[in-house]
Parts: sequence; C-alpha cells; structure tokens
Amino acid sequence: MALPATFVILPLGTLFILSGLIVNVIQVVIFVLFRPISRYYYRKINKVLTEILWLELIWLVDWWAGVKIELYTDSETFELLGRENALLICNHRSDIDWLIGWTLAQRSGCLGSTVAIMKKEVKYLPVLGWSMWFADFLFLERNWAKDEVTLKTGFKQQVQNPVPFWMALFVEGTRFTQSKLLAAQDFAISRGMPVPKNVLVPRTKGFVTAVTQTRTFIPVIYDCTFIVSKTEPSPTMTRIFRGIPCTVKVQVKRHSMAELPETADGIAQWCKDTFIAKDALLEKYNTTDIFSELELQEVPRPKISILVVVSWSCLLGYLLYKFFKWSSLLSTWQGILFTVLFLVIVAVVMETLIHSSQSEHSKPTNLPIQDPIKQQLLQT
Repeated sequence: MALPATFVILPLGTLFILSGLIVNVIQVVIFVLFRPISRYYYRKINKVLTEILWLELIWLVDWWAGVKIELYTDSETFELLGRENALLICNHRSDIDWLIGWTLAQRSGCLGSTVAIMKKEVKYLPVLGWSMWFADFLFLERNWAKDEVTLKTGFKQQVQNPVPFWMALFVEGTRFTQSKLLAAQDFAISRGMPVPKNVLVPRTKGFVTAVTQTRTFIPVIYDCTFIVSKTEPSPTMTRIFRGIPCTVKVQVKRHSMAELPETADGIAQWCKDTFIAKDALLEKYNTTDIFSELELQEVPRPKISILVVVSWSCLLGYLLYKFFKWSSLLSTWQGILFTVLFLVIVAVVMETLIHSSQSEHSKPTNLPIQDPIKQQLLQT
C-alpha cells in the first residue's frame, strides 16, 4: 500500500543527508590529499564512497518502491555492460530517468564510475549535487562558448579513469513534456525534418563534441531508450518515496564508435537518425504494445543496497543515541527547538532535491494546432 510521502521523507531524508554529509566530508579530505598526487587513486577511492551513498537511492527504487526494470538488449551487449567504457545517449521521458540509469549501472558494476553531463545548477544541490561534483560530472551553463571548453576539458580528464565508466548524455537537453514536444514539432516542420511524436529534436553540438573528443578511449555508444508501461503513471521521486511501483522498459543498442562518420555534420546526422528510430520504436509501442524485438534479459535486484541502508541506519542510529544521551538535548527547550529546526532543514533539503527532479507542468496533450499544414503533418 502506498504511504503518504511525508511519513517517509523525514526519516529517509535524515538518513540520506547525515550519511551524505559524512561521505562528502571524506570526499573533501581525499580530494585535498590524493587528487593532487594521483587522480588514479583518487578515483578508485571516490568510486567506493560514491557507491555507498548512491546505493541508498538504488534501494529506494529497487526495494522500497519495487520499480521493475525490463532490459531489452542482445546477449553480447548484455555480457559487455560494465566491462567497457561507453557513451550513453538516452531519451528523457520521466523525472527519474537518471536514477533508472544509475540502477542499471549498479547492476552492471559501474555505479561509482558513472558520469553525466548536466546543467550546472545540479552541482549546488546539498549532498547529491556535491557527490556528483566529486565524481567529475560535467556541468553546463547552456552557453556554448563556455560549455564547449567545459566538455573538452572534462573529456580529457576521463582518459585516465582507472575503471570502466559510463558517460551519460541526454541529447534532447531537457525532459519530455507536451509543451516542449509542440515546440520540437514546430521546429522540425520549419526545418523540413521528420516530425517527432514521442521524443524531442536532439541538440547535436554536445554529442558531436563528445564523439570527437572521446572516440579514442570510448569504444562504444549505448543507445538507450526509456519508456514507462502505458498502464502506469510516470514515476516521480514523490511516488518513489510513497512506495508506488511501476515498470520501466529500457532498450539498449550497442554501436561501435567506428561506425560513426568522421565529419561533424555526419555525426550530427547520425544522432538525428538515432532519435528518429527512437521515435518510431516508442510509437510502435504506443500502437501495438510491442516495445522491442531484442531479447528481454534477466536482471536480478542485488541485495547490497539493503546491506548499505541497514549499515548506515545502525551506525547513525547508534551515533545519534550516544549524542542525545551525552548532550541531554531533548531535556531542554533549547535542545528540542534545535532538533525541530534540524528536521525542518531536512524537510527543506529533501523538498529541494525532489523539486529539482520534477518536470515542468506541461499543457494538455490535445492542444490544437491552428496551421492546417502543421496539423496534417502531425497526423501522418
């Protein structure tokens, strides 16, 4: 049975924030002591620290909400997941696509070595954003003159990554909503491009830069397509906290970097063609209930996330018990006020984290298009 989110956000939020602050402090120490000397050992240590924090979110998906992930891919790709450097290009359908990606990365053994290209505001998020910064995520300002330098510098830093890593790129640049789809359709019509129905038009500059800068040390591209089961609502962090399950279907196609053209225009067109194929795949699912012709792989839910959550709970529970016993904090009104203030801060931080993952409110799906030519194109 689904629970009111407020009943679980405070205790789980307290666990995540306190454990996260401990991890962040350790990350600061190794950043100062190890990174200047050896980026190799810094990343090895930070991979472990990152995983013991992010596994709490994996536990939320896997065991608290019981989200089911159906992975469709061929057996060769399935065997290679987590064993090679890969550039991931994904459509952006729901508020937790990034978390679904982390869950797949964890099951493939490369959660702590996963990096992503994200908007710069994310790095300021308490605990979560800070951990991403320490993990060498690339943060963009949506100013190409600055972002191009950021990307090229960040890609060069990945050359010496000591373990196989995934680099995720949402080339649509934003989450899919109906209002954004209408804008993408107008743009496609104005440029004489195929009109999308289930994806946005990809922004190819970042993808072209990623390919040209990394193809010497990233051998493959994973073309990932996400969709939520049609009979279920799109997952959100609030629904995850309430324990509402859903089924997310993911198709992964593996492409060798050698398959891609050498020219920037050719790479950009390859990306556009890939998203046209994604659109067709999603439209086929909408009309036939068939998502993918690739094999459905058996991906069990590892129990290590349960172990991590239980371990953090026991450690923090013991430390808090000792702290309250030593300080007699709850025996004075000042102590009670301090405790209430701390819980309010936890609530505000968790609300900020949840709000940062939410899509913008979109317009209804049946908005009329006044131009009859556009209407005819969209119906074909």
